[in-house]
Amino acid sequence: MSKLRAKDPLKVEPSKPKFTLYGPSGVGKTWFGLSFPSVYYIDTEGGAARAHYMERLKKSGGKYLGPEDGSLEFETVIEQFKALAAESHDYKTVIVDSISKLFNTAVANEAEKLGDKNAFGADKKPAIAYMRRLVAATNRLDMNVIFIAHEKTEWGQNDKGERVEIGKVEDCWDKLRYELDLCCQAQKRGPGRFLVVKKSRLIGFSESDSFAMEYADFATRYGKDVIEKAATPIAIATPDQVAEINRLVELLKIDSDTTAKWLEKANAESFAEFNTAQAAKVIESLKSKIK
Repeated sequence: MSKLRAKDPLKVEPSKPKFTLYGPSGVGKTWFGLSFPSVYYIDTEGGAARAHYMERLKKSGGKYLGPEDGSLEFETVIEQFKALAAESHDYKTVIVDSISKLFNTAVANEAEKLGDKNAFGADKKPAIAYMRRLVAATNRLDMNVIFIAHEKTEWGQNDKGERVEIGKVEDCWDKLRYELDLCCQAQKRGPGRFLVVKKSRLIGFSESDSFAMEYADFATRYGKDVIEKAATPIAIATPDQVAEINRLVELLKIDSDTTAKWLEKANAESFAEFNTAQAAKVIESLKSKIK
């Protein structure tokens, strides 16, 4: 029996959009995000608690989680992503608005803790570690994911070696746009609002392309059937599977570097977060090592 596991490309299910959206205040980022179906809205700033936002959220069949619920704590947000991945529910989209506030609050908290010992970007290390965990949780999630960010100035040098502004980028972890398939900038041009593609791995979203910041336009480009499809929860590994993995790891004295690679590949933080197929694969591999 062959041990080859690659799938026919035609049988790979198209994934939901997971992207970063950034732009200046007042350009309509939140309003656009709330036009997506069944939004689980994580508001880190408390700015979307206004009546017109709440009405739009309710109309989409969504729910709200604000600062008073723990939206400014990375652990809470990551926990919510994990729950959305594992539980059956009617939500189709999850939004963090803004990811800038969540990331920069974690940086500020660490800077205050370090005090005079803060050097060489040490205050960013915990926030970056949290972002990596959040991205891993995002990759396990069968939902549309939008990270809404503020924008900040990007600096470079001109031909004379002078420091000059070269553009605007998202005010967040600088690797986030490379972890996801799409990054867009929201712009206001006269009475119109547009999305400009800044980074993309997707057909239909060519870099530097520009289109109306409307859900209908985005959905047509991406695939409305994919965006509006119900979320499928992960079948989490059973307690028996987790216990068997732990038993075999101890029996075979598998080192921590190896198990860490398994977890990273599965976008999991523990064996208990494996899905049933991943757990079964590891158990089969470990049993094959027993003589």
